[in-house]
Amino acid sequence: MQSFDDIETNLAVDEALLLEAEAQKRGETLRLWECPTPAVVIGSGGKLAEEINEPACRAANTSFCRRSSGGGTVVLGPGCLCYSLVLSLEARPYLEGITPSYQWILQEVGRALKDICKASTNGSSDLEFEGRKFSGNAQQRKRLYILHHGTLLYDFDIGSIARLLPHPPREPEYRKGRDHDSFVENLPVSRSVLVEKLTEVFKAHEPAPAPDAALIRELVTTKYATADWVRRR
Repeated sequence: MQSFDDIETNLAVDEALLLEAEAQKRGETLRLWECPTPAVVIGSGGKLAEEINEPACRAANTSFCRRSSGGGTVVLGPGCLCYSLVLSLEARPYLEGITPSYQWILQEVGRALKDICKASTNGSSDLEFEGRKFSGNAQQRKRLYILHHGTLLYDFDIGSIARLLPHPPREPEYRKGRDHDSFVENLPVSRSVLVEKLTEVFKAHEPAPAPDAALIRELVTTKYATADWVRRR
């Protein structure tokens, strides 16, 4: 499923996949996508004033938006592969609890990466290698399905994180106060290999149809591109 030029449409596509699954119009889906230009994405409950450096974003002409899933603020862009999983709670009852669902999904991602690094789960929803984070994750949960958002850094401009984000207001214990440059790292792998590994581990070999274009446009115009949504907290 394609990536889009703007962050608002990319986020709308992910929520549309979840809404269509919840309405029984599609089944489980893995979407792999990447922002062609840098963008800052705040979690659904994040406080904008605390979690982004808005003057720096504006000076760098970097878009910022709010996603439908929770978690902390991230910087996306070239070299950061995003994976979006829509998974059935009926077919996978072991995903009912938030903690077990993170454990299972991150274990599967770690298994996909076993030939690249010895990944460990840390914090509430991070994947790290030798104490440095390369993947952040978040979820939006409905009655029948969940949307799991994840990132995998492989050739990302790590320095852009410190330029666009302050030190986070909350941090996992294993971070130990480290700045962004000392805490985050890229995996030593290509994008094509990551795509191959994730496709294999989640058995997503059949191409998924795109969500309804009208639903995507509606989500962009009434939610993701609105100040009411982006600045709601």
